[in-house]
Amino acid sequence: MKDTKTVAEGCLGVIMLDTRFPRPPGDIGSPATWERAGIPVRFITVPGASARRVVQAQDPALLGPFVEAARSLAGQGARLITTSCGFLASWQVELQAAVDVPVITSSLLQCAGLPSPGIVTFDAASLHAGLLQRAGVPAGTPVEGLSPGCELQSRILADDTQLDLRQASNDVVEAAMRLVAKHPKVQHLVLECTNMPPYRAAVAQATGRPVHDLESWLQEIWSGQHV
Repeated sequence: MKDTKTVAEGCLGVIMLDTRFPRPPGDIGSPATWERAGIPVRFITVPGASARRVVQAQDPALLGPFVEAARSLAGQGARLITTSCGFLASWQVELQAAVDVPVITSSLLQCAGLPSPGIVTFDAASLHAGLLQRAGVPAGTPVEGLSPGCELQSRILADDTQLDLRQASNDVVEAAMRLVAKHPKVQHLVLECTNMPPYRAAVAQATGRPVHDLESWLQEIWSGQHV
């Protein structure tokens, strides 16, 4: 494992995919996200865990390395562990069983506690029913994905070092707008992708609905642990 940041004991631990694409503040994998929140953080990267391999292939060979990463973070003082990909909700049970500290793999886990949620995802074709069930998402919850090949999706899948942030924001907003147009009874929007929190405010403004993501949820959990 590649330990990419060292902090004092008592930190948030983030299990990272092996990527190089830009991560603006708000992204779970951006140090600036946690610096501005005043949350000490430690990152560990799982070598070879590309976005394609985790999201589209959902390669079971990666489970062992992710479990190893979770155990390493817990041993290094992490009080709360998360991941840099919402699709890792598929391994919530396994990762939680591996450590004695809370594990929140994905914002998808919030859906069970929200009235009439709808999900905006990085890749709708890959977010299959079995994964949603493992994440505890209520049956019938509407899902809308980014347009295939759009700026945000294509740059991440290619692991490109460039990203047009304005267009990425537009991509997420457009997906959210499609979701509420198709399912107007949706009351709460959940951003599955850990790269989407930078665009939360834009989505909320465009849709007029509360927007939930992993960044804001982890901040709430961390604050609750440290009152």
